[in-house]
Amino acid sequence: MRSPIFLGWQRAWEYGRMIKFSHSLFLLPFALSALLLAPSGSLNPAKLLWILTALVSARSAAMGFNRIADLKIDALNPRTAQRALPAGRIRLGEAWGFVLISCGVFLLSAWALNPLALALAPLALFVILGYSYTKRFTWGTHFVLGAATALAPVGAWIAVTGSLDPRILALFVAVASWVSGFDILYSCQDEAFDRQWGLHSIPARFGLRRALWTSRLLHIVAVGGFAAVGLLFSLATFYWIGMGIIGGLVGLEHVLISDRDLRRLQTAFFHINVAISICYFLSVLVERLSS
Repeated sequence: MRSPIFLGWQRAWEYGRMIKFSHSLFLLPFALSALLLAPSGSLNPAKLLWILTALVSARSAAMGFNRIADLKIDALNPRTAQRALPAGRIRLGEAWGFVLISCGVFLLSAWALNPLALALAPLALFVILGYSYTKRFTWGTHFVLGAATALAPVGAWIAVTGSLDPRILALFVAVASWVSGFDILYSCQDEAFDRQWGLHSIPARFGLRRALWTSRLLHIVAVGGFAAVGLLFSLATFYWIGMGIIGGLVGLEHVLISDRDLRRLQTAFFHINVAISICYFLSVLVERLSS
């Protein structure tokens, strides 16, 4: 008979897989970078804890809601049929409870941070939850996901400063373009399925070749956005070294994938994009420590 500790760990593992907790590595480094770019002295340990709680709970709510919204779609798709909800390892009521608790924790965190964060929190929830339905009616779904994800660094800035500086919008554009670009790559593996079931995506609407070119253009915009951040915040040598590495990683990502060979897509999607986000954070961190 399995122990309660083992069963509890197994349930936690299932919830972690449901929301792809490991993919937080795409999000957190950019939010933490925004904290480093904010005026010194604005952050303290309590505020940092609330910011991290807000980020994790918002992403958990978004991913949990996405799994609920896509339950029937995931059950039909061989690639996703073994996810926890369609496979029955997590019940629908449990998933709803998880999402509602995550939303509550996010709103509580926003309340604990500052009035502007609390005022904007419902709008943020609307965007990050509403994304899940966009694939039903628009191939621009990738751009909505990009914008929803890029709210993280902007939200972190607002959380720590209590205001919005236009300069941080350059990081918003960069992250939104970067995420939109790699989401287009990821959706290439579902091109035929999306067409069959009337779902919308750039690969399904325009084909693999045009989808790959769109992704490349978005990643060029992303690199330009990161460069703009460096100029707007007067960042120096270490930041620009990091930008050179990121430019090389972006190029490698697109070398690995072609419209004739998607076998290395998972490598390009997860490993290289995690490396990009961590490299960006380290570039900002080392630059701030050296200045």
